[in-house]
Amino acid sequence: MTEESSNAPAGRESSPSPRAQTLAFQGLANLVARGLLRTPLLCRLVGSRLITIYVVGRKSGRHYAVPVAFTRHDGVLLVGTPFGWGRNLRTGEAVDIRLKGKRRRMDVVVVTDEDGVVENYAVMARGNRQFAKFNKIRVDQAGEPNPADLRLAWAAGARAFRFTSS
Repeated sequence: MTEESSNAPAGRESSPSPRAQTLAFQGLANLVARGLLRTPLLCRLVGSRLITIYVVGRKSGRHYAVPVAFTRHDGVLLVGTPFGWGRNLRTGEAVDIRLKGKRRRMDVVVVTDEDGVVENYAVMARGNRQFAKFNKIRVDQAGEPNPADLRLAWAAGARAFRFTSS
């Protein structure tokens, strides 16, 4: 798994559009999710699959609170996204997240190479069917994600993030 490597296949001129789709009312859905993730007791239920990542825009300096699905695997929290906010995270630069109602500082490893993204997305798709569906990754009856779909997610700009305690 290579950190911070190029995520563009050789010879590709333009990036395909993300395979994941936002909801029609994504801003409202994010607002509600952030509120639930901050609310005592409710955060325990909602927080079993969602965290909020606090991201600072690298160019704009704006602060964003992004609710995202996560999967626990081998002592780390795995998150994946094809969306632009992920380009603001860098390996070695700790970020704040809200996990089960508590804000905490986490180290992050950004994975952008094809094999690394495919491997991490496969783990996330196995552990969270909603993640797989949102990212258009088909899962067979045995629970295994479709390898071609995983590679298409990477080709569309997907990145994986591995969060560990600081």
